Amino acid sequence: MKRSGVGESGLIFNEPLIFDRGHTGEQGYSLPEWEGGEEAALKALPSHLVRDEVEGLPQVSEIEVVRHFTRLSQWNFSIDSGFYPLGSCTMKYNPRMNEAGAALPEFATAHPYQGEEFSQGALRIMWELQQYLGEVSGLPAVTLQPAAGAHGEMTGMFMIRAWHGDRGRPRRTVLIPDSAHGTNPASIVFCGWDVREVKSDAEGMIDPAEVEKAMDKDVAALMLTNPNTLGLFEERVREVADIVHAKGGLVYMDGANLNAMMGITRPAEMGVDVMHFNLHKTFSTPHGGGGPGAGPVAATAELEKYLPVPRIVRKGEKFLLRERSRKSIGRVKAFFGNFGVLLRAWTYIRSVGPEGLREVSETAVLNANYIRKKLHHAYDVPYDRICMHECVFSDRRQRERVSTLDIVKRLIDYGIHPPTIYFPLIVKGAIMVEPTETESRQTLDRFVEAMLAIDEEAREQPDQLREAPVRPKVGRLNEAKAARQPDLRWYPPGPEKSG
Repeated sequence: MKRSGVGESGLIFNEPLIFDRGHTGEQGYSLPEWEGGEEAALKALPSHLVRDEVEGLPQVSEIEVVRHFTRLSQWNFSIDSGFYPLGSCTMKYNPRMNEAGAALPEFATAHPYQGEEFSQGALRIMWELQQYLGEVSGLPAVTLQPAAGAHGEMTGMFMIRAWHGDRGRPRRTVLIPDSAHGTNPASIVFCGWDVREVKSDAEGMIDPAEVEKAMDKDVAALMLTNPNTLGLFEERVREVADIVHAKGGLVYMDGANLNAMMGITRPAEMGVDVMHFNLHKTFSTPHGGGGPGAGPVAATAELEKYLPVPRIVRKGEKFLLRERSRKSIGRVKAFFGNFGVLLRAWTYIRSVGPEGLREVSETAVLNANYIRKKLHHAYDVPYDRICMHECVFSDRRQRERVSTLDIVKRLIDYGIHPPTIYFPLIVKGAIMVEPTETESRQTLDRFVEAMLAIDEEAREQPDQLREAPVRPKVGRLNEAKAARQPDLRWYPPGPEKSG
């Protein structure tokens, strides 16, 4: 991919801190004078609300404030500005219609304390969303409370622990594949259980023989992701589930990669007992930036009594909150869940319909395999077979000259956000690419061209790659130092200011 450099950078401004801007006497607001002057105003205000001038507060005009924060926003890379192939996180474009629905004042201003009588519309939407998620998963019992995926994992683990406790045989261990998401072992330990890792086979999938060997009377459950973090469908998942069930355990599925199989197959048909959904990945919510998220949990009818309360139930034409359930694990979040996220998911499902959900999965799988086939001659694909929604490359063919980090940092110079790297851990130098279903073939081709150009640079100009990125405002940073030694102090302007 040849780049002329002309017209490709645009107006990119250096931007100082807001505290370094402005001059004495400038201000970004205009208020009428208080009748009676400052003294009368101070008497009218409670003393504890009155404070002296804040030392060092910037004095800037309104237009300078607007320009400052607009310029900062232009530094941000988002799905609205470019391709974001971040594997396992489903950084996809989400229709603005879903944002508009969540912003309707009837929903945006609804208060959780206003009572059932005045919340029928909101309760109906949540009840219907429960039904939709139950249909997608094949698991009829659904709670919308958990705030994110890991919170859903915790909820599911608590339910499994309650199920075992009711049978008088509490267990202490949960099995996970060696390719598991990092939240999986964390959630297991948080619930007071031990983690036992199961090795993947040569095809990158969980090995039934290894599960059979690991299963004993102390194992409460198997937690797996399907498709797994290599982007591969666990073809023997039903066999694995039968082994776990035969020895008294349950199967939990991390639903992070559900967008690869909606409308095609259902977790319940694979022997899954409990799972969570990442609504902020699969069903339309802006992902990243710290949230918000939603991690509803679905379970079999047998496990329904352990779901958190309150449960949203329908009685005739009314929707009620069932606050009590004798076997429930209790409340896991204030109120009923992150309603704005739930509303976006409901809108998304209603707008695309069942056929649309299947098309989402089919297109996500098609796009990932398109990239895999276009690049597998240049980049090593450790498990080079039909993948699902994401494909995993490695730097094995470039490793003697450049690293995975060099390759993906160079992508920034081509206007593409780097994908997930060095995960899953079982692939050395991993580059995980998830194109999602919302990207066009033209975008995928541009990504492929960039990756091929970088491979050529790795062979001919490796030193240049080690300096990448070179085109953005800021070059390569010491990310480890920034994480371990963050400096978040504000130094006021003036002669004593230090770096």
